[in-house]
Amino acid sequence: MYRAPSAEVFTVEGGRFTMRAVVSASGGVLDYYALEGERARLPGGRFVLRLAEPVAYRELSLLTTSLGRRTLVSGGRCLPLFPRGGAAEVRVALRVTPDVRGGPCDQSQSFFLNTT
Repeated sequence: MYRAPSAEVFTVEGGRFTMRAVVSASGGVLDYYALEGERARLPGGRFVLRLAEPVAYRELSLLTTSLGRRTLVSGGRCLPLFPRGGAAEVRVALRVTPDVRGGPCDQSQSFFLNTT
């Protein structure tokens, strides 16, 4: 909608995703979320919204499209969540596995996870 790269920043703790911040090249993207928190401009010109009250989820249900190109980024690896065409519903849940997938990416909408 804003045609600007953005990322939702989560931590993973106790089997839950906790949304901590939103980062974007556009301040309008932060307004779209309509969440309370501290807004700042980062070096390099990006905007960040650090949520006043982080929001936790057991599972994330997302609508993904090839246009938005949502991805999951964790530990320097990238897992594309979008279909080649059209739209798809994707559910993201936690499961520990030794099978590592994904690789480097440059996507417009990403979820960044920090695991503890």
